[in-house]
Amino acid sequence: MAREAERLGCAMALAPEGFRADAPSVLGAVAAATTTIGLGSGVMQIPGRAPVLTALTAATLDGLAGGRFHLGLGVSNPDVSRGWYGVDFDHPLDRTREYVEVVRLALSGAPVRHPGRHYPLPPPGTDEAAHLRAAATRPDLPIYLAGVGPRSLRLTGEIADGWIGVFLSPDRVRESLDRVAEGRAQAGKTLDGFQVLPSIAIGTGPDPETAALPLRDYFANFIGMGDRRRSIYFRLAEQLGFARAAAEINDHCHHGDRPAAARAVPMELMDQVALIGDENRIAPRLAAYARAGVTTLGLTLLAPTVEGQLEALRVAARALEQIKQPA
Repeated sequence: MAREAERLGCAMALAPEGFRADAPSVLGAVAAATTTIGLGSGVMQIPGRAPVLTALTAATLDGLAGGRFHLGLGVSNPDVSRGWYGVDFDHPLDRTREYVEVVRLALSGAPVRHPGRHYPLPPPGTDEAAHLRAAATRPDLPIYLAGVGPRSLRLTGEIADGWIGVFLSPDRVRESLDRVAEGRAQAGKTLDGFQVLPSIAIGTGPDPETAALPLRDYFANFIGMGDRRRSIYFRLAEQLGFARAAAEINDHCHHGDRPAAARAVPMELMDQVALIGDENRIAPRLAAYARAGVTTLGLTLLAPTVEGQLEALRVAARALEQIKQPA
């Protein structure tokens, strides 16, 4: 997939992290199989790794790829943080701020001495500070944060080099960037040079309903994940205007009926926040995302076969060529 994306001129190969694979292992393989395409974790989960290990992993991948790596980080969902990693979800924004501080300090090549509340390094009674002497550290390695809520978006604008979003229509991209811009202003910066990278599901084919079929499990999984009172994805579906459907999906997932959960995902919801159809239907959507401020559009490829995923990439590339043509 990454080799074909490179051939098509895509900017970056992104690897998510979750129940299928960890991101660094996949990206290490991609680094060896490609030469020019950027590599990005989309995203490595903050609760799953200590920040110094994340910096070491990022520096290693960046070295293997010849300076092509972009570090995407996310705080995850409360139930995933606790259930998967045994890490409390208290003070997620403060934790994220400190985490990024430690990662940047480690990537600077300096000894890691950080007197934080959540990541005090080295802790009292220990004087062995982490120091990435052997790794090919790069102080300006780009760090992107995944964010959804207003405070999270402001923090992303303040401390990160880019933003990875999810479940986004072009209109919601614009609204979110207003919050990101507030964070940039607080840090004395503008949106110039800031990377806006929403992760958008894509399903291709001449009939939109059929093209959307592989996307149903994806949306059902996120909306049905964890307790609806704490789930950021459940809240997103509510904010998009699909509260009743979200409750039905969540109920089906908690009763173990994944097929019913997938069937309950409204086509209208998917059509708001995904790319669905052939290149003629997808091209105007690409243009709308570009006008909204997207700098790089991440494609979440969900076709059940490699051939189907490759075709989705090619359809997106042809749609992009359409909007590049002069009127």
